Amino acid sequence: MPFIKVIDEADADDLLSEAYRKVSFAGGSVANILKIHSIRPKALISHFDLYRELMYGHSDLTRAEREMIAVAVSAVNDCHY
Repeated sequence: MPFIKVIDEADADDLLSEAYRKVSFAGGSVANILKIHSIRPKALISHFDLYRELMYGHSDLTRAEREMIAVAVSAVNDCHY
């Protein structure tokens, strides 16, 4: 299993703290899939914005269809997300 260095919320500088606030859950935690971008806060925000557009933006696909595609891709990639 590869190891990716991440910066915890407590150690984040201003730019990363702002990014973490944008992508955090209601309890203030940041998902690990997003935290892996902590070395590059702009990439973190771009990843999150892309995710929101793909999952919630205007599309002929329903939300359920989008989730099914995400599950299928995760299964093929052997990813638990």
